[in-house]
Amino acid sequence: MVETMEWQQADKTLLLLDQTKLPQVCEFIPCKDYLRVKVAIQRLEVRGAPAIGAAAAFAMVLGAREVADTPDFLGALDKIRADLITARPTAVNLAWAANKLYALAVELNKQDNAPYKIIKELEKTAIKIYDEDIARNKKMGEYGAAVLPENAVVLTHCNAGALATCGWGTALGVLRSAHAQGKLKMVYADETRPLLQGARLTAYELYEDGLPVTLITDNMAAWTMRTKGINAVVVGADRIAANGDTANKIGTYGVALAAKAHGIPFYIAAPVSTFDFSIASGAEIPIEERAADEVKCFRSEQTAPAGVATFNPAFDVTPAELIAGIITEYGVITAPYIENIKRLQEQSKEDF
Repeated sequence: MVETMEWQQADKTLLLLDQTKLPQVCEFIPCKDYLRVKVAIQRLEVRGAPAIGAAAAFAMVLGAREVADTPDFLGALDKIRADLITARPTAVNLAWAANKLYALAVELNKQDNAPYKIIKELEKTAIKIYDEDIARNKKMGEYGAAVLPENAVVLTHCNAGALATCGWGTALGVLRSAHAQGKLKMVYADETRPLLQGARLTAYELYEDGLPVTLITDNMAAWTMRTKGINAVVVGADRIAANGDTANKIGTYGVALAAKAHGIPFYIAAPVSTFDFSIASGAEIPIEERAADEVKCFRSEQTAPAGVATFNPAFDVTPAELIAGIITEYGVITAPYIENIKRLQEQSKEDF
């Protein structure tokens, strides 16, 4: 699997795979300050909720190094935390990681640790977040593979694979595990307009790793369900509310509706860090709206009238009642979601 990022401890540089150039070019961006990581998140050079979270953790380390000699070290680090969180408002892992590292810095400061000692601990925690993401994804993959039928024909939307995480993947991690068990017959990958993460990234990952994959355009999903024997849908998530409502890449809601109409189980695969236990429902999830040119152009080529109005939400929210199960590293959650997500919150407290 292609790695999404690499932390170079010797020179304190975060290398990020530039996913905007895939599949044509495999190029890494050296990030030596937190602002470059923030820009990478905004530009989708790094994307996918778990990968954004890990990148944000390393960005906090870089930011802490930048303000280490500031008289108000914690105040300066708090400004960096707040600034990072603005990069993309929907993906909750971003705020989760930034807040986690800031809280650690506050706790260590209470113990009269010097800034450079605090930074060392922040670096250890960021590396741990990275390593644990891969381990959690593999657990998730095993739980998810168990709910798929033999000869599974699965449709997925956007990219929730190794490229969206620190390795293995969430939704694609489930498919990798199913493939390893000989259960996976075919994956149908939506292209995912307007930035084609399914075509550029999911199809690329699965093809390179030798998994059976067929690329379709987004508007073929319902017909593919009807004619190609789809027997499961598995997608990732960017934020999950306390009632199970789930924000994911725009187009996911339509896929869920089509799956419901065809009697196909629709699964979410996401780590506990993607749950936002503080919000009651999907109505409270902020939906990022992106630039018009993403819809009107593709890689600098104009594809629509220059003056036409556009609507470009990056995400939509799938209601919990359309979701057959949420695959996590602790197992598969099913309805009733409010009660079972509360149990998950209690179960995961020690880890998070």
